Amino acid sequence: MKVETDKRSGFCFGVMNAVEIAEKELLNGEKIYSLGSIVHNDKELERLTKLGLVTIGHKEFRKLKNVSVLIRAHGEPPETYLTAEKNNIRIIEATCPIVKKLQSKIRNAWLKAREYNGQVVIFGKTGHAEVIGLMGQIQNEGILVLDTGDISKIDVTRPVWLFSQTTMNTEKYDMFIKSLGMEMKKKGICDPDSCLHVHNTICRQVSDREPSLRKFAARHDIIIFVSGKDSSNGRMLFSIAREINPSTYFISSAEEIDKAWFRGKKSAGISGATSTPGWLIEKVYNVVSNI
Repeated sequence: MKVETDKRSGFCFGVMNAVEIAEKELLNGEKIYSLGSIVHNDKELERLTKLGLVTIGHKEFRKLKNVSVLIRAHGEPPETYLTAEKNNIRIIEATCPIVKKLQSKIRNAWLKAREYNGQVVIFGKTGHAEVIGLMGQIQNEGILVLDTGDISKIDVTRPVWLFSQTTMNTEKYDMFIKSLGMEMKKKGICDPDSCLHVHNTICRQVSDREPSLRKFAARHDIIIFVSGKDSSNGRMLFSIAREINPSTYFISSAEEIDKAWFRGKKSAGISGATSTPGWLIEKVYNVVSNI
C-alpha cells in the first residue's frame, strides 16, 4: 500500500513559535506556567508537561505572584497583562504575530467606528480563546457572529467593520459577507459599498490548507487525520477531508488506528491539524506503513 504524508500538515507558524519559546524557557530550568493549553493536542501537552510546563486557567492565574507565565498563540485580552503587572508576573509573550496584528486592527477599527456610530463585528466562535482576546481589545463591545443566522444581531442601517477569527472557514466567511451586504442593501439606508468595511483576517496558512487538503484527500483511497479532539482547526479540516473522501478517519494517537480500515485500499494519506506535532504525524505514518 502506498502511504503519503500531507506536507502542509502539522504546526502552523504561531503554534510552532509558541512551543519553541516554551521549550527554550523550560531548558533554562525555570518553572513556567502556560495560561491555557499551549496547543490543542493531548500528546504534545504530555511531552511539554514532562519538560516542566504547568498549564493553568485564569482563576489560578489571578492568584499567582512573582512567577513566569506564557501567553499562548491565541493571545489574551488587556486585563490579563494588567493582572500580571499587579502581581509581578513575568509575561513570556508567545501570541501569534498574526493574532497580535489582528488585535491591533480591531482596536483601531473600534475607535474609528465610534466616531461614525458604527459597529465592530467579529466572525468567530463563542468562548474561543482567540475571540476572548479580540473582544477584550474593544471592551467586549463587539458583536460576535457565527453564521448568517446571526445577522439579526447587527444593525444593518449603521456602518459595520467586519473581522474574522483567524482559524475560521473561508467559504463560510465569504457567504456571511455576501448575506450581510444583501441585508444592508435591502434596508437601503447604509450602502454596503461605503458602510461595510470587510477585513480578510483568516490566517493564510490555515486558509491555504483547505484547497490543498481537498486535492490531497481526493488522491487517496483512505485518509487518516491526526488531531487533538479539542482543536477547532482540526475539526474544521477533518470535515473538509471527509467531505471529499468518506473514508477519512479522525484519530488523536497511533493506538487508535484500526487495521480493518485499510482492507482493499491501495493508497493512504496521513494529514493533521495546525496543532498536530510533526513527531506524532511521523509516528502515525510509520504505523500505517507497516500495515
